[in-house]
Amino acid sequence: MNTAATTIRPSFSPLGLADRSVLWQVAAVALGTLFLALSSYVEVPMVPVPMTMQTFAVAMVGALYGWRLGGVTIVAWLIEGAAGLPVLSGGAAGVIHFAGPTAGYLFAFPIAGAIVGWLAEQGWNGNKPVLAFLAAIAGNLTCLALGCAWLAVTIGAEPAFFHGVAPFLLGAVLKSALGAAALAGLQRVAAKR
Repeated sequence: MNTAATTIRPSFSPLGLADRSVLWQVAAVALGTLFLALSSYVEVPMVPVPMTMQTFAVAMVGALYGWRLGGVTIVAWLIEGAAGLPVLSGGAAGVIHFAGPTAGYLFAFPIAGAIVGWLAEQGWNGNKPVLAFLAAIAGNLTCLALGCAWLAVTIGAEPAFFHGVAPFLLGAVLKSALGAAALAGLQRVAAKR
């Protein structure tokens, strides 16, 4: 029996970025920040925090890039926003957003992406859609919990939950399901190659 063949785990991501050159990874970071920026423009206005496709994109970047490269990509996107590029929710930009009501959500994004990425590396990926869904839920709940905690400092715990978490729970489930389905589809396409 060949033990070397049995210990090799399949790649967690159909992109296989961990095995690519640094130039490929730099290009992936640039494309990832573009994907995150575009997701910020898909928005449903709500008060005090709008609902966007950002958490979907954060989870996808984490799942496809892994926790390290995914985290770097999400931090690069946030730096772009802080530097004044219109890449945040609805084209917002500037350091002010890192101190207002959305700051907790923004700072939660790299953590959420890293959690999803780490879980994907452990097998919670497109090969196992139910686990990919749970990984995305974990990322979404991390964003909501940290965002709510920050919001609670400014408006109180109960209003923060009712304005900053409750309206987004259904969206978190739907975006997580969409992400899991997309990962499963990408994994099937990669397996056919």
